[in-house]
Order: sequence, then structure tokens, then C-alpha cells
Amino acid sequence: MPESKSRKKKVAPVSPAAAERAAKAAQAAKAGNPVWLVPVMLSLMILGLVWLVVFYITSSRAGGGFPIPPLHQWNLLIGFALIISGFVLTTRWK
Repeated sequence: MPESKSRKKKVAPVSPAAAERAAKAAQAAKAGNPVWLVPVMLSLMILGLVWLVVFYITSSRAGGGFPIPPLHQWNLLIGFALIISGFVLTTRWK
């Protein structure tokens, strides 16, 4: 079977401003994580876990369950929301 001829692609000239923007974007990508990302991510996940554990341990009491007794079972939602928000932040981790 005959081979096809390869085509030469035209290379567009790059303006200095576009080259500078590309260099800045590459440098920003190399920069890595923001300083606040990992501490906030871990804090949210640990706080959610502690929230759920405290709720389960204290839910057998007559007054409801700590951390916020009037919320009753909604404390579960708060704990899971904290954990999920921590996991959402993991998507930004480089």
C-alpha cells in the first residue's frame, strides 16, 4: 500500500505579548498549591468527622445530640457537608 505524503504545517508567528502570557501561565502552573489549600482541606474533613462522632456519641441522650441539640438529625447533614466540602477542595490539589 502506498504511503501518503506528509504535509508541512504552517507555523504562525508568535507575538511577544502572547509568548509572555504563555510563560506566565506556565509559571503559574508550576507554582503548585495555594498555601491555604491543604490546611483548610484537612481541617474541614477532620472537623466533619469530629462533628459526626460527637453527634453519634451524644445522640442517645434525652436532649438530642451535641454539637447543636435543637438540630437533631440535621447534625448528620452538617457533618457530611463539612467532609464533602473538604473532598471538593481535593480537586484543586496539584
